[in-house]
Amino acid sequence: MILCMKFDVVIIGGGLVGASLAAALQHSGLSLALVESQSSLMRNNAPAMNVPNNVEEWDSRIYAISPGSRSFLEESGAWPLLDASRIAPVEAMRVFGDTGAELEFSAYQMGVAELACILEGRALQHALWQVLQQQENLTLFHPAQCAALKFADEAATLTLEDGRTLNANLIVGADGRDSWVRKQAGISEEPVDYQQHGVVANFSTDKPHRGIAYQWFQPDGILALLPLPGDRVSMVWSVHPEKSAELLALTREALCIKVATAAQHMLGKMQVITPPAAFPLRMLVLPQISAPRVALIGDAAHNMHPLAGQGVNTGFRDARQLAQIMAGRGAQNDCGDARLLRRYERKRKEDIYTMQATTYGLKHLFNNDVPLLRSVRNLGLNATNHIIPLKKMLMQHALN
Repeated sequence: MILCMKFDVVIIGGGLVGASLAAALQHSGLSLALVESQSSLMRNNAPAMNVPNNVEEWDSRIYAISPGSRSFLEESGAWPLLDASRIAPVEAMRVFGDTGAELEFSAYQMGVAELACILEGRALQHALWQVLQQQENLTLFHPAQCAALKFADEAATLTLEDGRTLNANLIVGADGRDSWVRKQAGISEEPVDYQQHGVVANFSTDKPHRGIAYQWFQPDGILALLPLPGDRVSMVWSVHPEKSAELLALTREALCIKVATAAQHMLGKMQVITPPAAFPLRMLVLPQISAPRVALIGDAAHNMHPLAGQGVNTGFRDARQLAQIMAGRGAQNDCGDARLLRRYERKRKEDIYTMQATTYGLKHLFNNDVPLLRSVRNLGLNATNHIIPLKKMLMQHALN
């Protein structure tokens, strides 16, 4: 007979955001379970991230981690476990319009050490799971497939495919953009297809990037080059699906020429060090990110355009806020109480909608050929570049 195991919180999804929430709750006094389905993540009870020793072996999935997210990860104990030699600080950002307009942000102007840190997804995943391995209040179910999820007034019950049953006061859906938890909770979806793919690849460059992140808004796409350690950069090029297919079909030499030309040869000649890959882009707006006995975080709660590099940071802010509410619940023993979940949703709604509206607006402002809008957007970039208080206001949100 298989017994029903009881927990305060069951987190479904062990990616960056789900793992960060579990780590943030390590001193909360709550009993936790984390369920992750991907068997490729695990090797001897630790995630098989295959963090490379060879400096030329770079992960194609790169993240820009904001100072606020870095502080959150430091508090959990994950950040100190990262290899500092594979992290690149962003000390400035240069944004170019399509007719010579330019906007520049600098850490010096903002009064911070760096605007962001660029690092590899698998390295951060590995560090987070190292923390989870040592966590006394956490039980890992990995690999494990979810079979059924039922919600009742007093608790939620998760059944795994192997028959094990987990009873919880709160289920947290951290299982990505196609969230199974979201569907089981009956939360409706309103995805907006951007009709774009994000093409990613890493390059070595002839000229040093000097800690500068570059972004070019072009009528047919948005190109970003993010600094990696040494004379290397990570590319995210948001383009329509036809151009994405063209870029993936190019030879290595042709791709380098294409990217260098689009980047106005800012970093000289470029050499591919990570083969290109592409993924579809969409925006996901939900009417709610919580329901009875369930809360959504990360991509399960929202999707947005990558042009601002805020997707994972918004997810970390979800995890941080939910962890704070759980830790500050006072005499409320039921961490799945509807009042706590409504408090989480209220505190997160403005941030999520602000980032979605900003990225959606910028994408549509620049990806069109209307002459009037072209003039307005480029005049706006140039004007903003000369108003320091406005630049600080625009950047402040992204630093959190």
